[in-house]
Amino acid sequence: MRTTRRTVLTAATAAVLGRPFVAQGAASATTLRFIPQADVTVLDPLGTTAYPTRNHGHMCWDTLYGLNEQFVPSPQLAEGHVVEDGGKRWTFTLRDGPVFHDGEKVRAQDAVASIKRWLPRDSHGQVMAQRLDEIRVLDDRRFEIRLKRPFGPLLDALAKPWSYPCFVYPERFAAVDPTKPFTDVVGSGPYRFLANERVSGVQVAYQRFPGYSPTPVGKPSLMAGPKIAGFERQEWKVITDAATASAALQSGEIDWWETVTPDLRPLLARQPQVVLDEPDSFGTYASLRFNHLLPPFDDPAVRRALLKAVTQSDFMTAVAGVDPSLWRDGVGCFPSGSPLASGTGMEALTAPRDLEGTKAALRAAGHFGAPIVALHATNVPNQDALMTVGVDLLRQVGFQTTDATSDWGTLLQRRTNRTPLGQGGWSVLIALFSAAEFMTPAGNVLLRGNGKDAWFGWPTAPRLEELREAWFDAPDLAAQKKIGVAMQQQFFQDVPYIPLGQYLAATAYRRDLTDVRRGIVLPLNVRRT
Repeated sequence: MRTTRRTVLTAATAAVLGRPFVAQGAASATTLRFIPQADVTVLDPLGTTAYPTRNHGHMCWDTLYGLNEQFVPSPQLAEGHVVEDGGKRWTFTLRDGPVFHDGEKVRAQDAVASIKRWLPRDSHGQVMAQRLDEIRVLDDRRFEIRLKRPFGPLLDALAKPWSYPCFVYPERFAAVDPTKPFTDVVGSGPYRFLANERVSGVQVAYQRFPGYSPTPVGKPSLMAGPKIAGFERQEWKVITDAATASAALQSGEIDWWETVTPDLRPLLARQPQVVLDEPDSFGTYASLRFNHLLPPFDDPAVRRALLKAVTQSDFMTAVAGVDPSLWRDGVGCFPSGSPLASGTGMEALTAPRDLEGTKAALRAAGHFGAPIVALHATNVPNQDALMTVGVDLLRQVGFQTTDATSDWGTLLQRRTNRTPLGQGGWSVLIALFSAAEFMTPAGNVLLRGNGKDAWFGWPTAPRLEELREAWFDAPDLAAQKKIGVAMQQQFFQDVPYIPLGQYLAATAYRRDLTDVRRGIVLPLNVRRT
């Protein structure tokens, strides 16, 4: 039986990896083979918040600043900046040296165009845009941002590594409407995207860019410090079957598996040639996101009714296993570890669960038995595990639930659909983000209530928006915490989404890899010893 399984496994793995195993072995000293959590279905980092695209972005482009694990920004493409006029005038100077992959210098014109493209898309950028008076080029290496009133987290915004990083693109790409993602890649980062080797659902490949100029400032931490290409090539292999991925890692056919499923953690922890690691100590924040444009979840009474039925630990054990050290329940609109996390209103999620109470509330609202569509990506293990529990719960409380199973790429396309259910619309989906991204209202895209400009689901919540704006102007942490309490109170009234908990996701790589970055799972700086 062992021999048969190995034969089948090797054949399946070889088919996915795309090249004969012997050739792969010969190239192993200069090639890193990485299994991403899902395929890179969108190449433009402003085209989606999906983390595979974000990681692809960090491979190919650079930012002006980068955050370290303490969330302190440090220069990347920027050499430095000067702040004047009480925080309303910022002058930035670029380093002399960075070039794009086509050999053209990175100029202030490129940075200004990139910031303008980023502003309307990003949650930080949208606030910054409201305060922006002017952004203009001074010369090839300098540009100026003038504000109507100060925006304290401006550097944090330009340095954010998570959803919608402010990458610097060539000016001609930055002029493309961000709602119409570009498909060509001309980067400024340590690796070049190999378009001719891209095979959808199978492989994404990168080549080291010899002209890359890393920042001389700081040490690698989250996305701060020098970015080093430790391999001539990287091949990201899309392997959706966990057993196949695990076996390929153990055999050495694969160097790194980004997201290990909980059932395989004990097995890999026993392998002497494999390191089981958790670089992101804050973990992943999971939520059930509603479509606020369509019934029944356009009615806040329905969203509040569902709070009575959700047991966070059910979702967490499904995605992270039974070991409670690997997950947390009792999580509100701010994750555990956030200075804004509080117990305000948490009885909505921690009081005894009441399925019958949920059903009664749905009947009172006139939505018991309503048809809904749950978007369910079955080829991404964490998405699959969470939505499997979600579909079961939604059916238990009486919704006529269509389990819209699909691959990840199809889900990403369908979640943009705002039409009725019969025309391809949807009702609920699972949203997963790094908990570090949600530490404050600035980064929590799900906490926005700005209607058509909000993240998928498009909630309108004026009071949440008012509180968020006040948070940006708060003079100190004490004032911010007070606003955080008010936001969580309002959150449980508006319910833009339901928190499902917070869990630690494991990554696994071969023991001969070293210099793995902390704070984010990303194959930069890593090298083989």
